[in-house]
Amino acid sequence: ALSATAPALVLAACGDGGGGGDAGGDDLGLVSDGTLTVATEGTYRPFTFHDASGELVGYDVEVAEAVAEELGLEISFQETQWDAIFAGLDAGRFDTVANQVSITPEREEKYTFTQPYTVSRGVVVVAEGDTSVSSFADLEGKTAAQSLTSNWRTLAEESGAQIEGVEGWAQSVDLLETGRVDVTINDSLTVLDYLNEHEDAPIEIAAETEETSESAFAVTPEREALATAIDGALDTLRADGTLAELSEKYFGEDVTE
Repeated sequence: ALSATAPALVLAACGDGGGGGDAGGDDLGLVSDGTLTVATEGTYRPFTFHDASGELVGYDVEVAEAVAEELGLEISFQETQWDAIFAGLDAGRFDTVANQVSITPEREEKYTFTQPYTVSRGVVVVAEGDTSVSSFADLEGKTAAQSLTSNWRTLAEESGAQIEGVEGWAQSVDLLETGRVDVTINDSLTVLDYLNEHEDAPIEIAAETEETSESAFAVTPEREALATAIDGALDTLRADGTLAELSEKYFGEDVTE
């Protein structure tokens, strides 16, 4: 369920450049000093976080690095708290944001988005081998572990589940694995990351929403040329398998479409 891809912007080659020969993106005024400045939290595993050595890593970080390389640009990450990210983008402190920014109608009124590089769904998670749930309709009368303020709690209630309040995913999965609740609903990326890190976890995905949430790079409207250039890079990275490879690394499957 990907949105239409904007046409790729052909960039004039200049110097050695990065992957694909699309170097010198700043020749067209896309960024200053040949550096793509990207806002990211650095505290949001597995998308943007610090590894044991202190290096900034993550799925969004590596996608942004691959985009910059494809455009022949250097990259600089500006770690910023989520609450301040859009204000910083508005103020021109950075060129774009790579932090699982969901495309919503409200945000589309203020910002220009690239094509999505992540597509996720809400999923129902059950204990391994539990065949009693295969759709949201089957949640009637089940006990679901959910954060009380999350939209997943609302979905669980609307589906007829009884709610066991928890503080977050870690507590939800603990209750599920120990048999104290029947199900939990969460974002598919959260669940896939957990299963990628805990291959023997006795849980499985039983159902998923039809609606998707799509995440993309965001820029201010006057930077539409940059969004178009990033789209061209994403087209190449999708075609050559780079996006799928990064998805497999962090989630164990392709989450890009």
